[in-house]
Amino acid sequence: MDEKDIRIVTLPPMRVASVVVISETPEMDAWARMRAWADEKGLLGNLDKHPIFGFNEPPPQPGKREYGYMFWIRVGDDIESDDVVEVKEVDGGEYAVTTCVLKEELESEFFRERGFLESWWRLEEWAKAHGYKYRGHPGLEKPHDPDAGPDMVLDFYYPIAK
Repeated sequence: MDEKDIRIVTLPPMRVASVVVISETPEMDAWARMRAWADEKGLLGNLDKHPIFGFNEPPPQPGKREYGYMFWIRVGDDIESDDVVEVKEVDGGEYAVTTCVLKEELESEFFRERGFLESWWRLEEWAKAHGYKYRGHPGLEKPHDPDAGPDMVLDFYYPIAK
């Protein structure tokens, strides 16, 4: 990845339905729950109108196999919290964004040596080099196709502020 692969995106404040799962496979487990709920509501047919974002919540900890993952999907005023999702308002803001081919990064020497994805590291380094600081909001992962499985392509959103 070089500098031209990073762009600045401003996300507006959003009303989202959220699902969180804590397990040894929280991304898959949370997506299964979100997918079933969102599919029933007809939200998955337009990912531009109803983008999906995810992030670790709580993040992995050394020595623990379980951690959490939360998915958000943008929803309208007609959706309310229920027994599956919590509806909430989330702040928008500026993000440094790049694209990650997950399988390639998980199989990389960088990941084997350091235990985290190179794209996240490069976004953080880029932000520092360009006078940005981390804005205390979660870094977001936006799947191009959330059902892609091992061929997942994600946009990583690193929250920034001057």
